[in-house]
Amino acid sequence: MVAADARTAITFALSPGQAGDAPQGRALLERLGPPNRPLHLLMDKAYEGNETRQLALDLGFIPVVPPLSTRVEPWEYDREMYKRRNEVERLFRRLKGFRRIFSRFDKLDLMFIAFINFALIIEALR
Repeated sequence: MVAADARTAITFALSPGQAGDAPQGRALLERLGPPNRPLHLLMDKAYEGNETRQLALDLGFIPVVPPLSTRVEPWEYDREMYKRRNEVERLFRRLKGFRRIFSRFDKLDLMFIAFINFALIIEALR
């Protein structure tokens, strides 16, 4: 999911549970395309790979992601800006407040995506 703040999702996609986060994140970024102006892109450590960071830079985003502690050459990142990443986590928490989402009652992906869209609209209107 790419979100603007704690209540506004820009785009999202479903993926299999065994799929890695980084390839899915790159696909979302490519679908989103370049921003009109440079924007900070707050990412979880799962997205800290060179390929994901380079794609974000190529598209015109400013990636804000801490390097893994095992990195030989760690990079600097905006620690104050990274603290705002919890806004996206709060959006996930709000979505999981909908029983139909956290329990995954829908068998069809189409119905599940439709209800996520419905829940996102409700959250945006609150």
